[in-house]
Amino acid sequence: MSESDPPGPGDSEHNLPPILSVSELSGALKRTIEQTFGTVRLRGEISQPKVAGSGHCYLRLKDADAVIDGIVWRGVMRKLSIRPEEGLEVICMGRLTTYPGRSSYQIIIEQMELAGEGALLKMLEERRKRLGAEGLFDAARKQELPYLPAAIGVVTSPTGAVIRDILHRLADRFPRHVLVAPVAVQGEQAAGQIVAAIEGFNAMAADGAVPKPDLLIVARGGGSLEDLMAFNEEAVVRAAAASDIPLISAVGHETDTTLIDFAADRRAPTPSAAAEMAVPVRAELLAQVSDDSARLMRGMVRLLREQARQVQGLGRGLPRPERLIETAVQRLDDRAERLTLGMSRLLESRGHGLLQLGVRLPTPKQHLDREKQRLGATANALRALARNTSAEMARYDKIVADRAGRLRRLAQVLISQAERHLTGTSSLLESYSYERVLDRGFALVSDEEGILVDKVDGLKPGQAVSILFQNEGRAEALIRGTARGGKAVKPKSSRRAGGKNSAGRQGSLL
Repeated sequence: MSESDPPGPGDSEHNLPPILSVSELSGALKRTIEQTFGTVRLRGEISQPKVAGSGHCYLRLKDADAVIDGIVWRGVMRKLSIRPEEGLEVICMGRLTTYPGRSSYQIIIEQMELAGEGALLKMLEERRKRLGAEGLFDAARKQELPYLPAAIGVVTSPTGAVIRDILHRLADRFPRHVLVAPVAVQGEQAAGQIVAAIEGFNAMAADGAVPKPDLLIVARGGGSLEDLMAFNEEAVVRAAAASDIPLISAVGHETDTTLIDFAADRRAPTPSAAAEMAVPVRAELLAQVSDDSARLMRGMVRLLREQARQVQGLGRGLPRPERLIETAVQRLDDRAERLTLGMSRLLESRGHGLLQLGVRLPTPKQHLDREKQRLGATANALRALARNTSAEMARYDKIVADRAGRLRRLAQVLISQAERHLTGTSSLLESYSYERVLDRGFALVSDEEGILVDKVDGLKPGQAVSILFQNEGRAEALIRGTARGGKAVKPKSSRRAGGKNSAGRQGSLL
């Protein structure tokens, strides 16, 4: 009888299985699986890894024939030495359980490791290609190493032979100021500490109390591929590529290669070789400076000797200086003698000229006599002119007095004529005034804006006007109609035809 067949007449209720709820069955299955299997180790390929917002990682482990869901809790994720990635073949250890919400079984992963060196190398190669595609390994990003750095930063383990080898090699070649950033070089915390050390050196102030390094060395001794995994982490590679300070990678032995080697500005096969790249040999520099100094001195001596021989050769073609000035000295003496004689003859000729001029000049007495005669003639002429001027002044005074009397009489006549003309003009203007016209019974009509109305064409029925009468009496009126050519034009409204407005009051005469 199948499970779907109803119980027959011969079946007893005691032979039937008990009735369970779905939750009870799911709980029983969960307990059975957890008690039966407990902790297991699975080997498989990671598929569809996804980190939720809570930090937990959900993935699937598969092989050629089966798939199982897996979970890595957030606390375990921080402790894993590798990061779950698509296609990575791993060995996981954990405990089996079920998830009643989907009626599925799964493994809670507590440890994870690569399933072999081949898988690890495949993962590193894929990571190298991906980071290289971003340009982190381009040669154009590489920086030149300083020839002689003032300070060197070393990122390595504080214990071990690596730091001692670097310090010893630097002391032998060229002692420099060394700053050591102690970090773990393997394990779960190694990658984070290496990144923090590189970024910390780059963040130092250039003029701070502690000198900022001019060069960085990231170093570690040899080891297995798993031991060197911290230097293959993506965060470490990105920190090395982003470093503003030139960086030398010295991880492992000459045959060891990590991803930081591609991002560094220079790769050293060993930590000791990194120290040799960092500084030159001081003794060799001193020897080179000494050799260069000796060569420079020998060159200067040869140059001075050649210049001296050249000057001597040129000097042989020149005349002696004393011979050059002999002619000049003789010429100077001749000019001085001629100058002395010339000055004597010049003074003598000037003295004769002055004597001749003195003979031709009049004496002071003769000059005074001539001036007295000229002044006497001038005084006589002035006295005669004064007499003539007095007679002329008397004649002109008489003429001026006669002309003044005539001008006064003429002015009185003109003023009288002007007064009579002004009086007549004032009377005529008064007679033309509009006020006199109003006195004769006329009125002055203006519109609402005060503009005079002199033609009936300027008025319209219903227009308000102002009428000015004699003695400035004023009345306001409303035009009921106008007349053109003897015909009256009345307003269209029938209410005003009877001579009364709508209120029954007497209308305006105009």
